[in-house]
Amino acid sequence: MRNAVKELGGDPNKINPIYPVDLVIDHSVVVDASRTPDALDVNQRLEYERNQERFKFLKWGAKAFRNMLIVPPGSGIVHQVNLEYLARVVFQTDDGLLYPDTVVGTDSHTTMINGLGVLGWGVGGIEAEAVMLGQAISMVLPEVVGFKLTGHLNSIATSTDLVLTITAILRKLGVVNKFVEFFGNGCQGLSIADRATISNMAPEYGATCGFFPVDVKTLEYLRQTGRSEKKVAVVEAYLRATGMFRDYSDISEEPHFTTVIELDLSKVVPCISGPKRPHDNVPITEVREDFEKALVNKIGFKGFAIAPEKAGQRAPLSYEGVDYELTHGDVVIAAITSCTNTSNPSVMLGAGTSLLLCLYSRCLSVL
Repeated sequence: MRNAVKELGGDPNKINPIYPVDLVIDHSVVVDASRTPDALDVNQRLEYERNQERFKFLKWGAKAFRNMLIVPPGSGIVHQVNLEYLARVVFQTDDGLLYPDTVVGTDSHTTMINGLGVLGWGVGGIEAEAVMLGQAISMVLPEVVGFKLTGHLNSIATSTDLVLTITAILRKLGVVNKFVEFFGNGCQGLSIADRATISNMAPEYGATCGFFPVDVKTLEYLRQTGRSEKKVAVVEAYLRATGMFRDYSDISEEPHFTTVIELDLSKVVPCISGPKRPHDNVPITEVREDFEKALVNKIGFKGFAIAPEKAGQRAPLSYEGVDYELTHGDVVIAAITSCTNTSNPSVMLGAGTSLLLCLYSRCLSVL
């Protein structure tokens, strides 16, 4: 575009992002090394080798364009970087103008940032480029569905259990092309990591976004992630002055919605989803029965059409000199890949611990 403007006799420097653009170089889909202490270093080195020319071009772009920040590889998952570092919550211009932070991203799970009180969702690449150059996004004013959370999560339920439960509820309700706003005293007991987990899965429950207004927990998170006290003070003062700061325990601050759905957090139980769709919620206590039924059901979201006499069939496997037997339901690959999980340290640690326990129990059975 700059070359074209120059050829026409114009100023090529006018081709420049009008709004702040943050480009996070996340990671490629290649995993060359795993299950070794140096896996991260090996994968990052190969990433740089394979994409050297691309990275040089991006580095040039960071210097050639104003209003553009490039976050290099190895810094983290894009949405986590946005949550912990990039998000402003409240923008402040050089001349002192304040306005709420909003974002569009080129990934469907851009919605994670709504857990921090920043309105945002994913768009296509062409739409994002248009926004960079000042073109407004047009949309029909969406209906906002209120999701009231009450009570507290019990000690054995995680944010993953909660978001899978919410996904099943909202899929049943139908929230496509709608905003979902969470409110109620249950929100104040959720950390920003928990809220981010819920907001991240908006594409799975079908909404444009799942929004949590800013409260004291948001301010605490900004401090924890290195935002300055001056920045936090500006955010709080502006949002309180404009009526956008929320006290989840104050019933008088609860908005009025055309549609409200409610969930008692104490009723959430450990669960998984599947075997094929994220909104097919299955409590852990019912997983065995549900899976055994799915094996013999006709082909579909809950069926694999395996003949009943073959449902218990086992197959021999030899790996690294050790003989095993596999049957339907055995875990043969396990990885923590979803950005839904990476928003929450407790869930990441829990997933890693569960995997180690699974591997340990398998070793005991072999011995």
